[in-house]
Amino acid sequence: MSARRVTAAVAVAALASLLVIGAARADGPAISTPGSPTVLVNEPHQLTLSWTPSTWIGDPAAEQPINYEVQVPLGPNTYRWLGTTTDTTITLTDLAPGTTYRIAVAARALGGYSDTSPATTVRTADGRATVSYLNLDWAPTNNQIQHALRITNTGTGPLDLTTVRVRYHLRFEGGNTSLVPNCDWAALGCDKIRQTVQFFIPPGGPPPMSTPAPPYPQPGTPVPGWVELTFIDGVLAPGASTGPIQLRHHRHSWSDLDERDDPSWLPATGRWTENGRITLDVDGVREFGDTNA
Repeated sequence: MSARRVTAAVAVAALASLLVIGAARADGPAISTPGSPTVLVNEPHQLTLSWTPSTWIGDPAAEQPINYEVQVPLGPNTYRWLGTTTDTTITLTDLAPGTTYRIAVAARALGGYSDTSPATTVRTADGRATVSYLNLDWAPTNNQIQHALRITNTGTGPLDLTTVRVRYHLRFEGGNTSLVPNCDWAALGCDKIRQTVQFFIPPGGPPPMSTPAPPYPQPGTPVPGWVELTFIDGVLAPGASTGPIQLRHHRHSWSDLDERDDPSWLPATGRWTENGRITLDVDGVREFGDTNA
């Protein structure tokens, strides 16, 4: 059966939104659970998956065509949609290389649904580069963010560092977007590294005319953003790395930060790890990391 090619999309929704497909049977799923997906092809930006099909349970007269939804489970009743097909094989594209995904399948049809299959964990093949991460701070609620990053050329040709963009994703608690980025030491030299801080004010409508305008962003509202690293020169041969880049960030006021809700933060272990929540692009193409994986 031919694979259907789809584009991966970032779409997080409650499971309840799926139930508008039709009236499901009150006594439980009307469709059997599809098999856990298996990997047929693993390439840097795409996966081809297959699974055993679902069947209708009970009255054959109720049978309707079955659609399969491929998902990344994110939490209770929450998922990221990757694609849909009527086949039992699918090719997912625009995935991040070198990144671990948990992928499950659910069956949907008019008048019925299935439980979600057990998830399969798969790491996509490496692209042109990866990022290793070492948390240097064992206290995630003090007044500094401290970690080291290391970029490795996992491609087959030289990697021009001026084409590389690394983003460490975080959330600014309480709407306080103050952050001072520092490079304490780097094997290739801190003078070759540029850091910028970017944040995104959550959308919100204006207050009623009868009330004073609140501070914007409103206190207590977490603001998403990142610290971006770029390089002014340097070339890595295949298999070579930048060596450690030791970074430290703090607020202008040196007030405490809480790193635990930062998408790119991982608890300190004393060991280097490939952190797929840190993203790396080469020439504007994602080569590592997916904060929604």
